[in-house]
Amino acid sequence: MTIAGRVNTNSFWPVRDGDSFRISGMLEIVLVAASAAAVTYAGYSAMAPTSQTYGRTRVRGTNEQQLALTFDDGPNDPHTLRLLDVFAKHDVRATFFMIGRYVQQRPQIAREVAQAGHALGNHTFTHPNLIFCSEMQTRIQLAECNRTIEDVVGQSPTLFRPPFGGRRPSTLRIAGELGLAPVMWNVTGWDWNAHSSEAVERKVAKQIQGGDVILLHDGSHRQLGLDRSHTVAATDRLVARYKREGYRFVTISEIVA
Repeated sequence: MTIAGRVNTNSFWPVRDGDSFRISGMLEIVLVAASAAAVTYAGYSAMAPTSQTYGRTRVRGTNEQQLALTFDDGPNDPHTLRLLDVFAKHDVRATFFMIGRYVQQRPQIAREVAQAGHALGNHTFTHPNLIFCSEMQTRIQLAECNRTIEDVVGQSPTLFRPPFGGRRPSTLRIAGELGLAPVMWNVTGWDWNAHSSEAVERKVAKQIQGGDVILLHDGSHRQLGLDRSHTVAATDRLVARYKREGYRFVTISEIVA
């Protein structure tokens, strides 16, 4: 087409400068969104307890009549010992993932847990988030916790739970090299953020399906002596309730056998 004897070049170049700018902007938005999605997925893979993206972990069992109670961040007096009283009353066993430096400070409690027939697991020496640790730092954290538990109870742990659930592929590889099986969970009691035993019990009960690995805390990575009385009381009621319903409480080694 011509206008006043001249060629209309717009008919040959349908993408004008403004269109190019808009397309460039759209591409930038797509790239930013893709990057954000990749970061979100990486974060989920590193922190979500049931994710298997970075390697196989134990999350739950297949026997729907079994439940596994697990406790992080001990040993912690007096609440770890009070949990032992609860378990003795109901004749059940649990798994305790212990912080190495607390085992050093409260060795007698760790020994009593082991002597009562409960399983002890590695929860690192000082409780860092391992996704931010180098491979050397990770190896030191796990090896020092192993050594401390072995010195106190006479046996090195075979189970490992990463603090906060944080792990990378190298985290799981190093754990395997040290003879540790990584254990996560599929039921959370949120007891570190609860203000009553009833709240903890309700949160756990809403998630129970059978074959579950339940996350609770007998201590805190922040300090020794933190009050976990609401966890102790909730545990007492949960064990009584689910034993009446025909469930058996077992250690991690039993539920994933």
